Amino acid sequence: MTSRMLPLRFGSQTVLITGASSGLGAEFARQLASRGSDLVLVARRESKLESLAVELRDRFGVTVTTIAADLGDPGAAAALRTELEGRGVSVTSLINNAGFGTSGGFHEEDAERVRAEIALNVAALVDLTHTFIAQLRAGDGFLVNVASVAGYQPTPGFAVYGATKAFVRSFTEALWAESAGTGLRVLALSPGPTATEFFEVAGEDIGSGLPKMTARKVVGLTLRELKKPNPGPSVVPGPINTSLTIASKLVPRKLLLRAMSRASRSR
Repeated sequence: MTSRMLPLRFGSQTVLITGASSGLGAEFARQLASRGSDLVLVARRESKLESLAVELRDRFGVTVTTIAADLGDPGAAAALRTELEGRGVSVTSLINNAGFGTSGGFHEEDAERVRAEIALNVAALVDLTHTFIAQLRAGDGFLVNVASVAGYQPTPGFAVYGATKAFVRSFTEALWAESAGTGLRVLALSPGPTATEFFEVAGEDIGSGLPKMTARKVVGLTLRELKKPNPGPSVVPGPINTSLTIASKLVPRKLLLRAMSRASRSR
């Protein structure tokens, strides 16, 4: 973005966060609530959403709306917008955090599980972004799409997950350019291994041998990036993760893939 943007005021935002029941989503909710943002929390686990909402209302006095939904279902984004309109809630910022990973050789993966992974990581993210982007562009908020360092290179053993995150990064960076001149900040967040439930769901540690960052650190760095006069289009939290993404651009493709394959087989 070429022009200097107005300062971001977290306290004037109503932020929709997907995958908000745990991990990065819950941490985004806590840190944004501490800065005065009102929240819309969406995830499948209603009891966890309600517990988090009570905590945030009590601690920070912000308005928290919870909606239990499976965003991988067709039409989920439109249904969510209709629900919010019915409650009189207007979203000014969006964090697309919902997603999961599968692991193992692609030929051995469950086809239905892979379809669900693509539906949530890619289709739902695009649908939610398209559903809300007009009202986001009309304001002074932000759009954060959560990608991954796995999206910077093909990742044997996590072929589908890495490809979905490569899509998210490319898609988000294009929206950053398209949003130039509006008040909307657009950011692709690509964390490395992070201490969340991700690895329990994926069934394998894509970050074996690498230190895991805390969700608190990842979110704090992301919010700091958003506060910059001209943020984006991408942020990779942590110097080790940043070095890995730079290396992936410099190493010849065949060598990179062989190294990634060896790392996958060693897990």
